[in-house]
Amino acid sequence: MIDFTLSKSQGAARDYAHQVAMEEMRPISLECDRTEKIPDSFFWNMQRRFWAGAAGQARMQAQEEEEKQDNVLSILSQEEMAWGDAALSTAIPGPGLAAPPILSQGTPEQQMKFLGPYMDGQLHWGALALTEPGIGSDVAGMSTTAVLEGDEWVLNGHKHYITNGARADLVVTFATIDKNLGREGIRPFVVPQGTPGFVVGRIEEKMGLRASQTAELIFENCRIPKDHLLSGRESSKKAGFKAAMGTLDATRPMVGALAVGIARAAYETTCQWVQQELPKGFPSHKRREIEQELEETRQELEMARLLVWRAAWMADRRIPNSKEASICKAYAGGLVMKVTAAGVRITAPGENSESRQLLQKWFRDAKVFDIFEGTAQIQRLVIARRLFPEVDIP
Repeated sequence: MIDFTLSKSQGAARDYAHQVAMEEMRPISLECDRTEKIPDSFFWNMQRRFWAGAAGQARMQAQEEEEKQDNVLSILSQEEMAWGDAALSTAIPGPGLAAPPILSQGTPEQQMKFLGPYMDGQLHWGALALTEPGIGSDVAGMSTTAVLEGDEWVLNGHKHYITNGARADLVVTFATIDKNLGREGIRPFVVPQGTPGFVVGRIEEKMGLRASQTAELIFENCRIPKDHLLSGRESSKKAGFKAAMGTLDATRPMVGALAVGIARAAYETTCQWVQQELPKGFPSHKRREIEQELEETRQELEMARLLVWRAAWMADRRIPNSKEASICKAYAGGLVMKVTAAGVRITAPGENSESRQLLQKWFRDAKVFDIFEGTAQIQRLVIARRLFPEVDIP
């Protein structure tokens, strides 16, 4: 039976994340968006707060109360952090999206080797390299190659739109060992920063999430040790593809949580504007229409949050959740666009206040949630395949 009543420690972790978002993120959100830069003090504050502070203690307490709830804890924090600033949330030091494939596919020795350094008190980042030019969300069409030569793997290819790609200490990179094998040829490799042949290309200029670093990564005869292949948990031919899909099943609810956080911030700010800044003489019937629209938005936010929680709850219990992960990501990704656009529209009669500037920023930020971790079209394809397994859906 699914029970979404938060434990005391879960609630504490969520409250702590909201405190961090309010104290550390909101005050610098607009400036970081304008300059596309994040002060070093923010990184150190986040390292202190999340790797050695009360949040770490809350996570440990929660894990003691329940055997496994990493995903639920993550989405609780992600929503609050996105309420503060989604771009800054993605830049918090830590293994980030590199962690899921290492934890799911790495041996205990590999997990210690690659994740251990993140606990040394210094600033470290991790990244996940999956997306390539020309193939988008079609993982099976991957063109980055990995060839075994003696005791080394040699990687060649390009990856695009990699969050924290330029600052990452290591990048979990998916490549194919044989293009003719299609999905069965895909494998995950750990590529440390500074490896010869591993080059950071351009840093993308973006409409939204401007403070979040998004990089192009280039692999030109990049040689890594043989044991940097993550293949310790499953020996089947499709293990690499399953690792890629399993990573997305874990990260799509996180993306959904980020979308819910932005949508909630936009909803709350719009409600506050209507209550406090609505111009005098505004037609009463128009106000009632706005209030009704906002009430419907509140209901939709609750639905989106519950969809995210369900997918994360299933992931923690190793219940297959591909359909649920795609549903929550698709719904939340569409909702955040709707809510932020409504906020910009409703507050249009007002002056260019900080509230208006934040709403405009969130509107720009929202678009990517319909794109990354698989576009809305891809999500619907995944959902359809799970709903109708007997139908050959391309």
